[in-house]
Amino acid sequence: MATPSAQRVRIIAGRFRGRVIRFPRVPGVRPTPDRVRETVFNWLGQDLTELSTLDLYAGSGALSLEALSRGAARAVAIERDPALARAIAATAETFGATGLEVATADAKSWLARETRRFDVIFLDPPFAEPVLPAVCRRIEAGGWLKPGGFVYLESPAAAGEPELPAGWSLLKAKKAGEVGYHLARRDPAEPAKD
Repeated sequence: MATPSAQRVRIIAGRFRGRVIRFPRVPGVRPTPDRVRETVFNWLGQDLTELSTLDLYAGSGALSLEALSRGAARAVAIERDPALARAIAATAETFGATGLEVATADAKSWLARETRRFDVIFLDPPFAEPVLPAVCRRIEAGGWLKPGGFVYLESPAAAGEPELPAGWSLLKAKKAGEVGYHLARRDPAEPAKD
């Protein structure tokens, strides 16, 4: 049986600019295209110095590695496929990237054990799994996004704007072919406790 060929994407800016991310071909993995990543990080302000990021559906790891390239202090990449998780960790080691944590886990079970809060959360689940509304509600209920934090959401363009929890505002939205991508922000104020 032939080994699936490796796929590649490039880091587009920051200290790892031009470096290549290699990852195994896995069904359903759809790396965020270069021009979309460029737009997303423009939206986020390019410089992520000292911020913490979480990618719940890491796939190739491009969003986490791009965040580290742009100065993020910590990037947590969650990927349920062991081969992809190993590839992300190996790429970070090759780059000499520090601050990356890779967990081989399903997003829901990982969140059930996590207590940290993040400045930026990337949500790009497989398009065959329409989980975005439920995951957003879970993130809000669990408090994993810091007040004023940002959420990047990627979904089929045909799905339209994502359903967001109360206290989140949609800041930006664009389409690129079959992909719809969005940036939301959590209200900077902590919600009142009952």
